[in-house]
Amino acid sequence: MKKIYTLTIILALFVVMSCDKDVQSVQELKTLTPADTDANAGTWKPVLLTSNSQIIVPAPIAISSQAYQDDLQKIRDIQGSLTKAQRNAIEYWSAGGILRWNEILRGLVAKFNLPPAPNNLGAYPAPDAENPFGDPNFPFANPPYASRAYSYITAAQYDALKAAWYWKYQHNRQAPYDIDPSTIQALVPKSTLPSYPSEDAVMSAVSAEVLKLLFPAAVEEITLKAAEQRNAALWSGKASSNDISAGLTLGKAVATLFTDRAKTDGMSTAIGTPAQWKLLSENAIARGEIPWVSLETPPRPPMLPFFGLRSIGAATVGVKTWNVEYGTKIAAERPAEPPKTASSEMADEVAEVRYYSENVTRERLAIVHKWADGAGTYTPPGHWNEIASHYIEASNFSEVRAARAFALLNMAVHDAAVGCWETKYYYFNPRPCQMDAKIKTATGVPNFPAYTSGHSTFSGSAATVLSYLFPADAQYFNEQANEASLSRMYGGIHYRSDCQMGLDHGKRIANYTVNFAKADGSN
Repeated sequence: MKKIYTLTIILALFVVMSCDKDVQSVQELKTLTPADTDANAGTWKPVLLTSNSQIIVPAPIAISSQAYQDDLQKIRDIQGSLTKAQRNAIEYWSAGGILRWNEILRGLVAKFNLPPAPNNLGAYPAPDAENPFGDPNFPFANPPYASRAYSYITAAQYDALKAAWYWKYQHNRQAPYDIDPSTIQALVPKSTLPSYPSEDAVMSAVSAEVLKLLFPAAVEEITLKAAEQRNAALWSGKASSNDISAGLTLGKAVATLFTDRAKTDGMSTAIGTPAQWKLLSENAIARGEIPWVSLETPPRPPMLPFFGLRSIGAATVGVKTWNVEYGTKIAAERPAEPPKTASSEMADEVAEVRYYSENVTRERLAIVHKWADGAGTYTPPGHWNEIASHYIEASNFSEVRAARAFALLNMAVHDAAVGCWETKYYYFNPRPCQMDAKIKTATGVPNFPAYTSGHSTFSGSAATVLSYLFPADAQYFNEQANEASLSRMYGGIHYRSDCQMGLDHGKRIANYTVNFAKADGSN
């Protein structure tokens, strides 16, 4: 598994960095043959829905009706003259819609992970959701924004599929290839999973609707991929038009709950204002500390200083969390303060970073580049989604169980991002190369405070959830998290305390999601 992962991620990164407008991945995945249909998934605990039966899916039309017989004839007619493109679409989506949508999401994050350039006045215009095609494009899919996007898509998919499973076993209608096996071909592996509502239609609808909110400049690509998934289900004999229509309606209804949450979750105020940025610096000075400053020319505004929870006067701002209590728990889990900037402990930490800066080895440099995950990539959260995808594929998870794995991973990483950003802007700690200009970095210097390391926090969180999901490989996940963490010190952009405290913080935050998972009824 580890060797396969290493080769695949190198190829996948090449594809992501080479793409422009095409969100379709070229990663080869085997055809999905689930080890278990997870027939009881309709009883699993929802994330945002009040229950899996909250959105009513009415009974399907009778298979004896003329309307359904017309549906079957439509499939026969299409299968009688399938084009190469249609067969390719069937093959592409037969690997599993959840895995494919995760690839598409990673591609979108990479495409939009480009920091705005300064204008002629030396200012950095902010991406505008109301003008997504403007300059700069909306969004700037930086790591915090990406962690939020991964969490919304995967949590919405998970809730939508649990609802679909609930109604599938209420109505219990067979797939077209089982209702008329003599004239309708099964162009994908057969399953005992009821076909109404279509899980492919549910996935296509919920994914597309949430993605269009998060990446409005990519609406055309998203819409085309969603339609292709639904068509592939029809062409393959897996679902009828009636199955697809019901799934489309259900998926859109679930998506609305998540997009409504996203519109009011605090992201719109995460950038803050110049006056608020100045106050963060003044607070650090008041504590006797050297405040972080942007090292770019011209100075760039700090990245999303109010993504993490923070009090501004009588108001509390910040982006909502999933499984960590919004507010008090985030503050309670904040790591202890870093070494004082004037202390001997800080001098020692700066000296250690300078040592790695001046004593670069091939091995350490390889680790720096492996985990750089900078502009034009799918970010550290996406890196961990890439790792997870190989374990999910190898485990032959059903669509709903695959959705669960990605949702747990990304809810934990999002919560870790909120916690990390709260910590960063609470302490407002300078980067090593700000403290010592002789430190030469081996990777780009992020435009936000040092303590704690985002890579470390993301990785500690991700490794904890993946260790819960795939306990036999827990050692590997933790080794990768430690390597990702150390890569930031080897690269000259973080102190050891940033890395160690970030890892521990991420693990603590992730345990809230693991506790949710242990009680969700899926085991």
